[in-house]
Amino acid sequence: MNRAVAQPFADDRPGLEVSGSNATLLINRSDVRALLDMDACIAAVEDAFRASAAGNVLPAGALGTHAPGGGFHVKAAGLIGKRAYYAAKINANFPDNPSRRGLPTIQGVISLHDAEDGRLLALLDSTEITSLRTAAATAVAAKHLARPAAGTVTIIGCGVQARSQLCALASVRRLRRVFAYDLDAGTAMRYVREMAPLIECEVERVDDYRIAVGLSDLVITCTPSRAPLLSWCDIPAGAFIAAVGADSETKQELDPSILAQSTVVVDVLEQCATIGELHHALEAGVMRREDVHAELADVVSGRRPARTRDDEVTVFDSTGTALEDVAAASLVYERAVAAGHARHMRVDE
Repeated sequence: MNRAVAQPFADDRPGLEVSGSNATLLINRSDVRALLDMDACIAAVEDAFRASAAGNVLPAGALGTHAPGGGFHVKAAGLIGKRAYYAAKINANFPDNPSRRGLPTIQGVISLHDAEDGRLLALLDSTEITSLRTAAATAVAAKHLARPAAGTVTIIGCGVQARSQLCALASVRRLRRVFAYDLDAGTAMRYVREMAPLIECEVERVDDYRIAVGLSDLVITCTPSRAPLLSWCDIPAGAFIAAVGADSETKQELDPSILAQSTVVVDVLEQCATIGELHHALEAGVMRREDVHAELADVVSGRRPARTRDDEVTVFDSTGTALEDVAAASLVYERAVAAGHARHMRVDE
C-alpha cells in the first residue's frame, strides 16, 4: 500500500531537492499566485492551442455533475512538448458561496502527472489557475480576433474572473476606457477602485450595460446568467465578444441571434455544442456545427483565418478546456521546481 508522508513547508530552504521519482509537490493558491504571471500564462496557453493544432496533445475529456446550489466538473488533457504532462482537474462551482458562506465560488484541485510514466508530480490548488488560464484564453482569442486598435471594453459581471479578464486583455491590447457592470452596484464600485490603478486607464461603473456595449469594441461577459444578457441589436459593428460564463447547458449570456450573425470561434467544438453559447444557438436552430468558423487552435496555428474585415463581429465561445489547465499547471510546476519549492509529500511503496 502506498503511504504519503507530508513534509513540512520550508520556503526558506532554497534548493531543496523535490524532483526525485517519488516527490510530489503540494502547491497552494498563494504559491500559484507567486509563480504564475499573466503574460507567461497567456504565452503558455497560446502555445498549447498551437500544439493542439499540430496534434501534440493527449485527448481531452470532461465530466459534469449537478448538485444542489452548484455542481462539479472534471476536465483532463495531456500536452506533449519537451516533456509530456497530463493534468486532471476537479472543480466545484457554487455561485452563492461568496454571499452565503464567505467561500470562493470555484474551489478545486489539479493533479499533474508525468505523461510518460504516470508519476504524480504535483497537486495544485485550481482556483487561481482556473481564473488565469480562462482569462489567458480570452487574451489569445482577442489577440487574433479583435481589431488591432480595439481599446474600449465593457465587462459584464465584476467577480474574480472579471479581474483576470481585464488584466489579460490589457496584456494584448492598449486599453483606453473600461465600462464595468454588475447587478450589485457595490461589487462594481469595488472593481472600479481595484482595477483602475492596475491597468492604468479609466474604469467607470455603469448602470446600463447595453449603452456601454454600444460604445465598445471589446465585450466580456463573465456571469452565472441563465438567460441572455445581450441581443444582436446591442452589438456594434466590429466588436469582439468573449462569452465566458456559460460552462453548463443551463447557463447563457448571449442571444443566439448574436452567434448566428457573427464569426464564431470556439475553444472546443464538441464541448461548446454541449454546454456553451453554441449549445443554445444549435437548440434554437439558428446555427449548425458547420457554421462555426473555427476552434481557437485553428486560428492560432493559421489553419483558419482570423478577423478579415473591420466591421466583422467576432465571438469567442469559451467553455474552458483542460488543455489550458495542463499548460498553466505544468508551467507552475516547472517554476516551483526551479525555485526549490519545499512543500511536498513522498509516496513510499
